[in-house]
Amino acid sequence: MKKLLPALLAAGLAFAPLSFAWAQDGQETAQTAASEEAGHDAGAEAAEEGHAETPHYPLKHPEQLSWSFAGPFGHWDVAQLQRGLKVYKEVCSACHGMRLVAFRNLEALGYSEDQVKAFAAEYTVQDGPNGDGEMFDRPGISSDYFPSPFPNHEAAAAANNGAAPPDFSLLAKARAVTRGFPTFVFDLGSQYQEAGPDYIHALLTGYDQEPPPAVESLIQPGTYYNPYFISGPALAMPPPIGDDQVDYPDGAPQTVDQYSRDVAAFMMWAAEPHLAERKATGFVVMLFLVVFAGLLFVVKRRIWSGTPH
Repeated sequence: MKKLLPALLAAGLAFAPLSFAWAQDGQETAQTAASEEAGHDAGAEAAEEGHAETPHYPLKHPEQLSWSFAGPFGHWDVAQLQRGLKVYKEVCSACHGMRLVAFRNLEALGYSEDQVKAFAAEYTVQDGPNGDGEMFDRPGISSDYFPSPFPNHEAAAAANNGAAPPDFSLLAKARAVTRGFPTFVFDLGSQYQEAGPDYIHALLTGYDQEPPPAVESLIQPGTYYNPYFISGPALAMPPPIGDDQVDYPDGAPQTVDQYSRDVAAFMMWAAEPHLAERKATGFVVMLFLVVFAGLLFVVKRRIWSGTPH
């Protein structure tokens, strides 16, 4: 009896936490069931009142396009980048700046130093202060950066119905639609990094679609429906470009689709100008590691082949 009593006490101490946990689980289950029932009742009441569930944005996912810079052997299409620069300069630069891109970087697009200087001189840059302590305007030089069309963020918002146009410098890397499971698993093998250009192209070409009745009531006055917009059913930017708006001297199609592809590729270059070099270096490194691993294996077999294990 003396040995049985301590055993019972030990068993009680061992099972006390389990019984407490079971009691807690029972309470949580009851609370979950009650909340689900309440949520179901609330959902039924909302349905009776005509309230629709909040949609997930974007309403349509961008199509995965074929880009010259995609994949481990990707490279820049210089002609496409030059066309994209032309689209940016003649259309996009009226509202969007590129404060992190210098004019001298355009030499990577095949332009000579004199062409870059002439291009920079077409812009007016604020400099100073001078000897009198005042700021002054001067023509741009190669070391300057693309100026913003507005003096500050507040002025940009005031000129665009309260929505300041974003800077284009890193937009191709900052704007992308999340790809769910299992797509993102395959992206690791294919090295898919073009979600930004795909999104930009889809957004620029998605203005000509009609909103469904369930979304039409969510569109605010002064905004434009676009099912590819990542933050809502509509955005403040009107359709920025149309067919034959920019002249292509190289004979490329002058369509919205081609304009969108070219400016998206140019924005990807602006966001990551060393992308092609990085991929080339990565390929050489991987090739070296494979050869080096093979050499290590052969040397190991040669040195230790006569040693008993």
